[in-house]
Amino acid sequence: MIKRSFIRKCALPAAAWLALCPLFAEQNSAHIFDIPETFKKADAPEIDIPAVPENSARDAEESGRLPEISGAAFADKNIMGRGETGADILSLFLLSVNGGADPEFVRELAACYTEEAEAEGVNHDIAFAQMCLETGFLRYGGLVTADMNNFCGLGSIGPGEPGESFSSARIGVRAHIQHLKTYATNSPLNNELVDPRRRWVRQGSAPVLKNLSGTWAADPQYSYKIGVILGRLYTFKPDF
Repeated sequence: MIKRSFIRKCALPAAAWLALCPLFAEQNSAHIFDIPETFKKADAPEIDIPAVPENSARDAEESGRLPEISGAAFADKNIMGRGETGADILSLFLLSVNGGADPEFVRELAACYTEEAEAEGVNHDIAFAQMCLETGFLRYGGLVTADMNNFCGLGSIGPGEPGESFSSARIGVRAHIQHLKTYATNSPLNNELVDPRRRWVRQGSAPVLKNLSGTWAADPQYSYKIGVILGRLYTFKPDF
């Protein structure tokens, strides 16, 4: 199997990850990986995430803090299904990590995720958490840029191959949802196909979150990192 070496240059600033989860170790250097050419490379920050200590929930309860949730807690979460949060919570969650993002755009993007995911029967919480990982909470800074409307690193392989571009945020989200659905199930799409890389996916190869590691991305902790974001999303309490 042919492999390509490349340097990931889109590491999310350590401060943002620390805001996301206090247990993250400070990591902000580039990393080198070999990605099988048959895989779609996920252009996401590569960060070592420590496991949650067994007594963390007890300590959190005693101190009045929300317990940290291990990414492993969501390993068997089905990609197909309904999300548990609304678009308003999704947008506020992202803005709590990246306060520099355009609030109006974030609200529109969150609405796109809930609507497009519902149309295809995909869990929008998982899709949105994956988008947060792939784009560094819309900070970008790597191969994929904001103007591409590519929220999941579709086709982003390495230098000279930054990935697919889409005409609007809506279409970019639709392509992400369609790609994720194709990994999760053999069921046909409900909307017109806009994902140009769907034909490369082995349909139904990743019905649950843990299956995205080694398929969507070569990083063995890829699914775990999405799970960590999900855990923070589900314990997020917005300030109204």
